[in-house]
Amino acid sequence: MARVTVEDCVDKVENRFELVLLAGHRARMIASGSALTVPRDNDKNPVVALREIADETVAPEDLKEDLIHSLQKYVEVDEPEQDIPLLAGGDEDVAEDNAIAFDRMSEEELLRGLESMVPPDKQDDF
Repeated sequence: MARVTVEDCVDKVENRFELVLLAGHRARMIASGSALTVPRDNDKNPVVALREIADETVAPEDLKEDLIHSLQKYVEVDEPEQDIPLLAGGDEDVAEDNAIAFDRMSEEELLRGLESMVPPDKQDDF
C-alpha cells in the first residue's frame, strides 16, 4: 500500500487502527458504487479511500458515524410518547374520551376478596 498516503492520513486520523477501519469501510462503499471524490489514477479502492481521507474530501467523522451505523444490529428508534392524562376520581368524561376504563373497587371489597382466596398449599389435589 502507498506508505506516503498512510502517512498523509495519520494527521487526519491519529489512531492507525481507526484509520484502517475507516479506509476499509470507505473502500467497501466505493466497491458498492459510491461516487469517488478524487481521481482514481489507476489505484485500487483502498488506496483511493486513503487518498480521499488524506485530501479531506471525505470527513473522517462522517465515515466513523457511517461505520458505526452499518455495524449496529439493533437500531433504537426514539418515538414520541403519548400523553395520557392521569385519571383521578370523578373524571369519567376524561376516561370516555380516551376509551380507558378502570374497575372501581373499595378497600373493603379488596380485603374480602383477598380473604376468600385459598393459598395454593391449602387447596385439594384433584
